[in-house]
Amino acid sequence: MRPAIEKNSLKAGLKQRHMTMIALGGVIGAGLFVGSGVVIQQAGPAAVLSFLLTGGLVVLVMRMLGEMACAMPAVGSFYEYARLAFATKRGPGELAGFVTGWMYWYFWVIVVAVEAVAGAKLVQFWLPDVPAWAISLALLVLLTATNLFSVGSYGEFEFWFASIKVAAIIVFLFLGGLYILGLWPASMHTTQVLPTLLAHGGLMPNGIGPVLSGAVAATGFYFGAEIVTIAAAEAKEPVKAVAKATNSVITRVLVFYVGSILVVVALVPWNSSQMTTPYVSALDAMGIPAAANVMNVVVLTAVLSALNSGLYAASRMLFALTRHGDAPAGLAKLNRHGVPVRAILMGTLFGYVSVVMSYLSPDTVFAFLVNSYGTVAIFVYVLIALSQLRLRARLEANTSHTLRVKMWCYPYLTWLAILGMISILVAMAFIPEQCKPLCLGVVSLGVLLLAFAWRSWRKNRSSAEPAGLQKYHPPNY
Repeated sequence: MRPAIEKNSLKAGLKQRHMTMIALGGVIGAGLFVGSGVVIQQAGPAAVLSFLLTGGLVVLVMRMLGEMACAMPAVGSFYEYARLAFATKRGPGELAGFVTGWMYWYFWVIVVAVEAVAGAKLVQFWLPDVPAWAISLALLVLLTATNLFSVGSYGEFEFWFASIKVAAIIVFLFLGGLYILGLWPASMHTTQVLPTLLAHGGLMPNGIGPVLSGAVAATGFYFGAEIVTIAAAEAKEPVKAVAKATNSVITRVLVFYVGSILVVVALVPWNSSQMTTPYVSALDAMGIPAAANVMNVVVLTAVLSALNSGLYAASRMLFALTRHGDAPAGLAKLNRHGVPVRAILMGTLFGYVSVVMSYLSPDTVFAFLVNSYGTVAIFVYVLIALSQLRLRARLEANTSHTLRVKMWCYPYLTWLAILGMISILVAMAFIPEQCKPLCLGVVSLGVLLLAFAWRSWRKNRSSAEPAGLQKYHPPNY
């Protein structure tokens, strides 16, 4: 099978340094800085294991995605791979592509809304008198304008956002490491590490159950690592960028997530009220001045990065969906900079509506959106793994094709990843706080299946009409 290198009108405006930081920063979201505290409060110090388990699955999925993206660079990345993987005579290729693409779009437009709301709360730390809705609106307008200008401007903003996040994590790990090793100035070193780790019930104070449920909750924190494979369509050296990102994902997961969580639980008692702001509390424990202000800047940067990436990822996936009639063709219109303007505005519009719902209907409409999108992310990962399982066999059948990136121990690790993700979905049904997100995610999937059925019905009806009548629509008297 020949590599499906596709010609498209999107401009290759992303440089190697942009791609490097998109890959590095994609795995660091606001969830790490804020949401990780919830997992720690449930699992205790063993939250490190929760993030390690989930991180392992993300590493495997990224390896699969890297294999496909290097072999078959395509606009829409895994949307195209899902279509291609199941595109046999009787295979549901169109359905797999439709569901994958729209679920991914849905995930990111909800992220846009959630991050706009979160960003407003962070800005109010300094500007308490400014209405939150006005700040959310300003953030959305700012980053929409950035994405509308050119893909290079998106890349540049993301380069600096990601640089701040990565630098903050590295500095945090360095200072925390000094403190833990006893190399911090004696006058400030007032806490012993092992008592903090083990004195409050041991490593696993609440048993194995919360560790596993914490792994489920942590799944959504990692989502975003795959954006580099979507951005590859607009990169000057796509294969090189994807291969580099794929090979470095293990380091990123171990260092950024597992390493920083380990520092937090070594410095702050897991069952203290301080764990609601884990990184701020860790900096306070080390005696870092103005810790709250410092971390507020870092978390705001993470929020803006997620907002920026959300608009980008959603618009490019929507652009890809138009190529096979899975979205209205008018959304594929590009401006003179090669940017899909209407696709960006569509995601922004959904973001505006969702932000309004967060104030008008926080417990119904907005709650549904927030509770359903994490499960949708797992569905997407399962479809990526199934696609790789089928495509790898075809690529290996083509003896003239050499894979630059290969999935380890194929097909065994692929099946292990699929089993792991299905296990997460099954576990969600038995974890009280995860049961509702699972149900709402399934409802979202059901809506997409109905939308596909409606699309197929319209397509079949249109093709069944006589050629001369297909464009005729009688007036409505």
